[in-house]
Amino acid sequence: MFDIGSWTSRIVLNNLAFVLFLGFLGTIYIANGHLAERNVRQIQLLQKELKEMRWYYMSLVADNMYNAKRSEVGRRVRDNGLRHSTEAPKRVIVKED
Repeated sequence: MFDIGSWTSRIVLNNLAFVLFLGFLGTIYIANGHLAERNVRQIQLLQKELKEMRWYYMSLVADNMYNAKRSEVGRRVRDNGLRHSTEAPKRVIVKED
């Protein structure tokens, strides 16, 4: 009476361009999903690296502040024969002629 196989094949062949277009769109959709996942993983990796670099920077700043204290500088230069001045600073006045 009615042959489904030939009817289906005739519909597919008549709409082959549309079927190929849908396949192309599906491929683009899948590729876009993979690209988005890769970008998310890369962003997470960079955020982790940024956090570690910030921790490293903060530890360097803390070490620098500690080493710049007057008492710490005095302790380090004591071996060279330098010491803190106990006198008030003297003012030098130059008279112009």
